[in-house]
Amino acid sequence: MSDALTADAVWLGLDLGTQSARCVAVDGTGQLLAAASRPLTSHRDGRRHEQRPEQWWSALSAACRTALDGIDPARIRGLALDATSGTILLADADGTPLTPGLMYDDGRAADQAAAVNKAGGAVWQELGYRSMQPSWALPKLLWLLEQDPGPAGRARLLHQADFATWRLTGRQVPSDASHALKTGYHLVDERWPAAELSALGVPARILPQVVRPGTVLGTVCAAAAGATGIPEGATVVAGMTDGCAAQIGAGALEPGAWNSVLGTTLVFKGASPHLIRDPDGVVYCHRGPDGTWLPGGASSSGAGVIARHFTPEDGDDLDALTAQAAREGRDWDAVTYPLVSAGGERFPFRAPDAEPFTLGDVSTRARQFHAYLLGVACVERLCFDYLDHLGAPVDGPLTFTGGGARNPYWNQLRADLLGCPVRLPEQAEAALGMAVLAATSGGATLREAAAAMVRTGAPVTPDPARTARLLPAYLRFLDELTHRGLLGRTVADHARRRAVQ
Repeated sequence: MSDALTADAVWLGLDLGTQSARCVAVDGTGQLLAAASRPLTSHRDGRRHEQRPEQWWSALSAACRTALDGIDPARIRGLALDATSGTILLADADGTPLTPGLMYDDGRAADQAAAVNKAGGAVWQELGYRSMQPSWALPKLLWLLEQDPGPAGRARLLHQADFATWRLTGRQVPSDASHALKTGYHLVDERWPAAELSALGVPARILPQVVRPGTVLGTVCAAAAGATGIPEGATVVAGMTDGCAAQIGAGALEPGAWNSVLGTTLVFKGASPHLIRDPDGVVYCHRGPDGTWLPGGASSSGAGVIARHFTPEDGDDLDALTAQAAREGRDWDAVTYPLVSAGGERFPFRAPDAEPFTLGDVSTRARQFHAYLLGVACVERLCFDYLDHLGAPVDGPLTFTGGGARNPYWNQLRADLLGCPVRLPEQAEAALGMAVLAATSGGATLREAAAAMVRTGAPVTPDPARTARLLPAYLRFLDELTHRGLLGRTVADHARRRAVQ
């Protein structure tokens, strides 16, 4: 083994998010040496959501310069980069943007999505996700091609990450399969589905070559070194989408391991030795750098309900509410379905017309608050039950990350309802995951790099007596979802059987 996982080696993780560009410098033992970020500006109007690609590069360069100030350039070995899933643009032959970046949630390609699903439905079914949404990259690519991107022969597709790796290396390098997933890349056969794309009018010449995440793409060029402060010659490694990057940063990589990210919404990322196919299309799989499969799903429920319904303007103190819940709420069993989005639910079931509801006594502000905390925990447990129903392994280690994981009482409540121990990484973020992935270019496997560089704290251990008291509330929650026609009876029955085992 080389010295890739020692304190002498420094690995960089670059993260292009929605609101900022970020750089972290981490040594091979997981010690965070430096971090910096710079803001990004979005342009939103209805279903439109765009950003300027040139700002991605200027913000990323500035973040890198700040983070690397004071770090010996001789120690910096390489980097990997993540970006938002489904964000694309068209560029000229020299990498100059011809269009804005259409962001991950730009929803203008509804008509194109219908055409994509008609032409490629059999392929999407084979790959396990059944259909594409208007915000996915392939429908948006068709939309862009219809907007007259310039003289014929000039345009080429770039994912958000591709634009950055082009600037870093000074030339176009292959895309990674993680970012290419939502453009229709065939993750099983590892090829573009040529017949289906041709039927949609997508010229083969505009599509990038694709490699697996973790593949060495090239090295940092002189121009990029001058802009970023990253030393010329540092290795550039193919990255992954931001959700997968955060999963690596949490160390959830062995089969059956899961990372539950509780932010505005609840996002699940796990690892499986086999492809998970979901007939309802709410779970889809990335392919991991080591050939494993990374299933996941994103709910429309989550911690965003707390920020929306409990505010200082209304006299709410979240710390005080949490403390009261911890003192008095051991036997409280009211539950509120914590739907954040007005657009219905998308995981663990798809229900565009879903609406929030409350079961039980919420006569005080503290009880209302607790009902939302328990509601999130119920959705989380149902996600696991649904994944088990699909045949995904769910018996491995579990990590909690995201803003919601900063609340110790909520972590304990979630662990109690799940009935399994949970670990909280000391620092779990997408940029860290990319530093871990970059370290594999030094000879370590991904699991070896994660074991050395991802630091986890003490486990949150469930209380079996509390688990027994909470399960009836979960069963009532299932009954209500079934009664409202939101949850299929087969899935509900499976969840009930797991609850009474």
